[in-house]
Amino acid sequence: MPRKKKSRKIGQIGTPLAPKVKRKPAATAPKRNKKTLGKPSGTRNNPEQTSTSNKQGKSIKDPRIGSKKPIPLIIDDAPRVKTAKPKFFSPAQELESIEQNERFGLLLEKLDADESLSKEERIFVNKLTARHQELCDLLGIANEDDSAADPSEDDLYAQFESIDINKFK
Repeated sequence: MPRKKKSRKIGQIGTPLAPKVKRKPAATAPKRNKKTLGKPSGTRNNPEQTSTSNKQGKSIKDPRIGSKKPIPLIIDDAPRVKTAKPKFFSPAQELESIEQNERFGLLLEKLDADESLSKEERIFVNKLTARHQELCDLLGIANEDDSAADPSEDDLYAQFESIDINKFK
């Protein structure tokens, strides 16, 4: 048998509630919209598509894709300076500027002295010599070294015949 605590009150314990039909609804405060902080969930993976109606002619650009600028993987000690390439009005002016180029002249002197050149210097010399040859061909200028280096066979035979053997005795 359950034990019942003794009390001095007579009757029902607690006050009875009114039936649900007769109750007045509790006054509720009007709901207010909370201020949102930050972006809604999933915006990183789902980019905004609100401005597509304004830009009908343009393609949709993904905002997650960054810059297209190439990043150098090798750091050079010497800073690269872009020099403006001179524009020439005639091939003769370009040929003259190649022949008067100080750096080109110094590198050709190094080559004549059988000194080794760096890779960049070799590329520079090869490019300018090729351009010099093109301009000479375009202008109809013959290289003097070519005519002296390749004498015809008739000239060699005539030279051989003209030698006086009595001089060598």
